Amino acid sequence: MVTAVKNVPMSAEQRKVIFASSLGTVFEWYDFYLYGSLAAIIAKQFFSGLDAGSAFIFALLAFAAGFIVRPFGALVFGRLGDMIGRKYTFLVTIVIMGLSTFIVGLLPSYASIGVAAPIILIALRMLQGLALGGEYGGAAVYVAEHAPEGKRGAYTSWIQTTATLGLFLSLMVILGVRTAIGEAAFADWGWRIPFIVSILLLAVSVYIRLSMNESPAFQKMKAEGKTSKAPLSESFGQWKNLKIVILALIGLTAGQAVVWYSGQFYALFFLTQSLKVDGPTANILVAYSLILGTPFFVIFGTLSDKIGRKPIIMAGCLLAVLTYFPVFTALTKAANPDLAAAQAANKVVVTADASECSFQFNPTGTVKFTSSCDIAKQVLAGASVSYENAAGAAGTPATIKIGETVISGYTAKGLSADEAKAKDGVFRKSVADALKTAGYPTKADPAKVDKVMVTAILFYLVLLVTMVYGPIAAMLVEMFPTRIRYTSMSLPYHIGNGWFGGLLPTTAFAIVAQTGNMYNGLWYPIIIAGVTFVIGTLFIKETKDVDIYAND
Repeated sequence: MVTAVKNVPMSAEQRKVIFASSLGTVFEWYDFYLYGSLAAIIAKQFFSGLDAGSAFIFALLAFAAGFIVRPFGALVFGRLGDMIGRKYTFLVTIVIMGLSTFIVGLLPSYASIGVAAPIILIALRMLQGLALGGEYGGAAVYVAEHAPEGKRGAYTSWIQTTATLGLFLSLMVILGVRTAIGEAAFADWGWRIPFIVSILLLAVSVYIRLSMNESPAFQKMKAEGKTSKAPLSESFGQWKNLKIVILALIGLTAGQAVVWYSGQFYALFFLTQSLKVDGPTANILVAYSLILGTPFFVIFGTLSDKIGRKPIIMAGCLLAVLTYFPVFTALTKAANPDLAAAQAANKVVVTADASECSFQFNPTGTVKFTSSCDIAKQVLAGASVSYENAAGAAGTPATIKIGETVISGYTAKGLSADEAKAKDGVFRKSVADALKTAGYPTKADPAKVDKVMVTAILFYLVLLVTMVYGPIAAMLVEMFPTRIRYTSMSLPYHIGNGWFGGLLPTTAFAIVAQTGNMYNGLWYPIIIAGVTFVIGTLFIKETKDVDIYAND
């Protein structure tokens, strides 16, 4: 084991490595996050043939498609990175990412070219996901292999800031364009501008990455003729390595991923969709929390060099498990106090024959709800109203009780389109009037949003993100030998973040739509973070003192 080097100042070359890797990755994350931030507008542009609720869920699924393919990008580019080098993989991933994003800005809408629009959009999202699948592992490995012993946590933590900085940059560009041209123009065509200007970021990123040198660890390994000829089979075909990959996924990255996406993306979706805070205000408050929280990536990364990576990551997962329900409840009271008061004073109960109720998840928009139970739940879910379920007598129509008001539902079976439309209009008006009487707001009152408290709550959620994410790049690099490091660490990272994390918004909203409780979506990250805490605590070894040059 090599003795850790202490108090060695960062050289000019090391600063260049961190800056070049981080800046390029910031730009890639900016490209990737634009879609998530504009999901509601993109739903209208590319899925306008669907009803509003299904279009939003479909848009989230298209967002998730980019995450689903990330592990495949990790396999493709991880193999290249271990065989031919870290530097050249960077260039390929950034070009694919940048061009895919630029084309989204030019893509005709559903109204112009019909179903081809969402098909092309999802294809572009998948290309973005493939590129990002090869990007992160390369950046983390590249920086770690340039870092001195005892400072890998501090050096790689700069890479960990890039996702948050990319999200922040995307929010600021969106807000700037929105402010400059107005909300109506932005929703019509202005949303394309942030995608189109990304071509400038691509040019800068490619220029910077062309000036980078190969990592010393890879150069040493290549000079000694020790590069892997088959990194995929070495990583996943040999139990000694596959076992570490599985532990890294379940005991580290799965929990890290759900805490990360809960603290940044789900919190933003929760503010705008469930609490009805207007988009610009929600984006500004999230941006404030990111400004306050981002330095803690480096703080926790540096701290992990002293006390270890594992205790910090596990503490972040445990805090998420213990505090998410009270924290999101407090967020409701701070962001939309009228909604919190109405929920407490006038509960909403749907009483229905259980055999009439189907799963309220309709991503394709092809299912037309006709039973009284489904119609009632769809109306409430569309209004972001939490409700309780009660069993009704067989064969009776569903009812919605709002406070003391009871509204009878209707079934659309056997009705003509005009009759169904007329009944639906009467039913929706009755529900809307009863909700208004009971104090349920249609949107958050800007004057009543406690911006200081909302920012403080969001900052706490970001702080948990920095705890689980700040040290994890160094830990993943240290878990695997140099010859298969790029491949081995990339796969568990991207399965964790791409599948467990990327599917969080869609899964959580589907759970909410099914159960009726706006907080029940939190069970998804809580359960996964809990599993990671248990497995990680029991089976993951501390890695901070590993010599990554000898570990091959």
